[in-house]
Amino acid sequence: MIVRVFEDKLALSRAAAEQAAVALRRAIQEHGRARIIAATGASQLDFLDLLTKKGNIEWPRVEMFHLDEYLGLPITHPASFRKYLLENFISKTGITQIHLLDGNGDPREVISRTGKSLKSAPIDIAFAGIGENGHLAFNDPPADFQTEEPYLIVNLDEACRRQQVGEGWFADFSEVPQQAISMSVRQIMKAREIIAVVPDARKAQAAKLCFEGEISPMAPASILRTHTNTTVYLDRDSSSLLSQGTLAAFAAAA
Repeated sequence: MIVRVFEDKLALSRAAAEQAAVALRRAIQEHGRARIIAATGASQLDFLDLLTKKGNIEWPRVEMFHLDEYLGLPITHPASFRKYLLENFISKTGITQIHLLDGNGDPREVISRTGKSLKSAPIDIAFAGIGENGHLAFNDPPADFQTEEPYLIVNLDEACRRQQVGEGWFADFSEVPQQAISMSVRQIMKAREIIAVVPDARKAQAAKLCFEGEISPMAPASILRTHTNTTVYLDRDSSSLLSQGTLAAFAAAA
């Protein structure tokens, strides 16, 4: 794993978008297509916007899988990740090969159908974030590091649900769904390349927990340290609690 630190969120997002564009072009050149996993959330907005503006990406050759979605939330709700991806990524690129998780459908059927498509061929690039509680996708602590199932129904912990209110997706804690469909940790780790975009001071404690503590289900994103082709993008605020020794060690991995 490599950690790169930038002055602010925009600089971080610009660099991550450039790496993602290069990876997309390379996958299309080598395999005839690029299979990707797309993350959502406030932390990803600048990154996705900048990526959609990159040239020379054959978006019709890109197949996109959905990372996670709330159960029981209609696509019209401002917090719907389907709505987020349609507005902030799909409509801007013209991607037609999309696998969105229908949180209003039969969750078992959704998991089975989408998981079968996901497992049909390797994933080239996974875009990810890290939650304030250290979660990876909606795998809150203690995360399941063992299951080989591509998608799970998960219970969202209080810290995760409060983060959604803090980011403005819900007006009140009681409105946040208690369950979601999430891609499993092992499935995310099967991607050939992972690009994690982690800006803002509210992620500083999670960064310290995941990158200086033990690799543990209690710090789900700590598992990224075992992936051989992961780049984590931090800004000055999100990296503020990490020691210089930690930053130097991860920078040296490049």
